[in-house]
Amino acid sequence: MKKYAIIVAGGKGLRMGADLPKQFMPIAGRPLLMRTLDAFLNHDAELVCILALPLVQMEYWADLCRQYSVDYSERVIVVEGGATRFHSVKNALARVPEGEESLVAVHDGVRPFVSEETIAATYAEAATSGCAVPVVDSVDSVREITAGGNVARDRSKLKLVQTPQTFRSSILKEAYHQEFRDTFTDDASVVESAGYKITLTVGNRENIKITTPFDLKVAEVLV
Repeated sequence: MKKYAIIVAGGKGLRMGADLPKQFMPIAGRPLLMRTLDAFLNHDAELVCILALPLVQMEYWADLCRQYSVDYSERVIVVEGGATRFHSVKNALARVPEGEESLVAVHDGVRPFVSEETIAATYAEAATSGCAVPVVDSVDSVREITAGGNVARDRSKLKLVQTPQTFRSSILKEAYHQEFRDTFTDDASVVESAGYKITLTVGNRENIKITTPFDLKVAEVLV
């Protein structure tokens, strides 16, 4: 099946405390978003990425590609992002062809350290079961805030969710026909709401979401 990767990059850099949106920040001399795209483009020579960007950032992205002498034109389709992550994914999904089953991964643009093994595992599982979501174990103790205070939970029964979250295109398209809800925090929650079972795969610990200045320092070390 044909592989697609929707890369959602709508951040404004607010938690980073910078004027430059976090997805464009350099990590060891290369923009974060380029590192993310390269992880998927290097996975499969025929894979197509669909990059969802705010309209106001598209010209800057084009300038950045020229600055780094990168030509993504043949394998990266740029689409306008929406008001929320849900709407950005929905806009990008419209570029996945109808009438042929394919595999679609949805990935955060600010997770540049997703491993080849994690990407491959989600595509392989989605091809079999229809849905695949990478997770890692919680290494910290976990407490839940309740009406009466807070209570300890068994961390062995809890998982930390990552991206890419990968699905058969027919499943993801059907799920995104739903109306937006505030409870849709990721693609798995959208697909689950449509009645599908979510299958978990093994993620990689380095696959962090870079949202703060501290994360950026960790990213420099990882490179």
